[in-house]
Amino acid sequence: MKPTLTLFLAMLLTGCSNKIISTKSGLQYRILEKGKGIKAKAGDEVFIYETTSYRNGTVLYSNYNSTSPVKVLIGGNQATEAVDEGLRGMQAGEIRELIAPPYLVKRKGYPSNVSPDSTLVIKMKLDRIERK
Repeated sequence: MKPTLTLFLAMLLTGCSNKIISTKSGLQYRILEKGKGIKAKAGDEVFIYETTSYRNGTVLYSNYNSTSPVKVLIGGNQATEAVDEGLRGMQAGEIRELIAPPYLVKRKGYPSNVSPDSTLVIKMKLDRIERK
């Protein structure tokens, strides 16, 4: 089989596509791997693994190799607007890749390695949801 056919068949089996979804805010994302179970919503505490990078692939932050996912309260101003919006509707085990314009990744303070006017790529895996 050709690699493109193999990739296409893998996407069909996992229910994923390369389709980029654009939201009203300007956030773009694609689902790399589907999850299962309930969908995350505002008020849920979720545990995620994420890698944030520039579009050229330079990694700015990652906890993918960590044994502890990061806990985020959706809608609780604990993450950037891009991450908060990108988490909504995700299911446990789901992996999304976000393309976040600068105005959705604004922070109060910027680490020295993050330019405040850059579009960032954020790959997130939702480990689990805790609903109150």
